[in-house]
Amino acid sequence: MKQRLYKFIFYRLLGWKLIGTVDASIKKCVIAVIPHTCNFDFFLGLFSRGIIGIEMNFVGKKELFKFPFGWYFRSVGGAPLDRSGGKNNVDATVAIFNNREVFRLALSPEGTRKKVTELRTGFYYIALKANVPIIPVAFDYSKKEVRIGNPVYVTGNFEEDMKIILPFFKDAKGKIQERGFSFAEFGDASGKV
Repeated sequence: MKQRLYKFIFYRLLGWKLIGTVDASIKKCVIAVIPHTCNFDFFLGLFSRGIIGIEMNFVGKKELFKFPFGWYFRSVGGAPLDRSGGKNNVDATVAIFNNREVFRLALSPEGTRKKVTELRTGFYYIALKANVPIIPVAFDYSKKEVRIGNPVYVTGNFEEDMKIILPFFKDAKGKIQERGFSFAEFGDASGKV
């Protein structure tokens, strides 16, 4: 019933298309979403997840998962990020992967809805350390398409792996285009964790 409602809103009312899918047999992965320029992207993700019909997750500060909103964030796939013991975000997220049978982490390598000049590389190192594929997902407002790519298993050679991953996003336009990462310099894929 919910899936039919998601389809009605996403396809009919909003006029979006969903191209591709996430293979349900892939129980653990990093879903890298680019561009991420506005709050509505969260809802595009929820609708897409509801239509595909498989569990997809996100992480947030553990404080977000306390009363009164903790139950809601967990119900939509959220997992609290515990950085105690000096863990950085990458290691804390890998710990979640290691403790779950199913964990499909959706995140944005842009790291924010503001203008960015370089992508954050944490998504790559999470996938590498957790030994899971990266599935690229483009939110293209210019065509009203959510495009889902094929899984990419990273090798540890960041520069070469980015030559495979980043071209998938090159033509996708965010809702607020001036905030999106510019792929004009995509030859320099270096970023920060």
